[in-house]
Amino acid sequence: MSDKKYMVQEFVAVESATLLEYMKDIKAEGYRLAQICAMKKEGDIELIYSFDKDHLMKNIRVIVPENQEIESISDIYWYAFIYENEMHDLFGVKFRHLALDYGGNFFKVSEPTPWNPKE
Repeated sequence: MSDKKYMVQEFVAVESATLLEYMKDIKAEGYRLAQICAMKKEGDIELIYSFDKDHLMKNIRVIVPENQEIESISDIYWYAFIYENEMHDLFGVKFRHLALDYGGNFFKVSEPTPWNPKE
């Protein structure tokens, strides 16, 4: 097996409206959810969903306007509720149909959405 296989990462931009269908396809292909991260980017929130299959990484990039809700993927990858509650508390990302919604109380923070402060 070549060591280069472990350096392969794919990045795919997906619209939030088609995210669930894309996630269903990824799951059917045998990918496991490795992590989800968020960052504030030019007034929007960028979400990166990372998946692994046979040591190959696939990253799904979704841009979410700050005031827009996005569909939870916790119906497809149940444990995504952890990442999604974290992103809600720290960045203010709003998710619809979360499998387990902590309602903004996943973390105890000194100020609302500390990594996306309201200016």
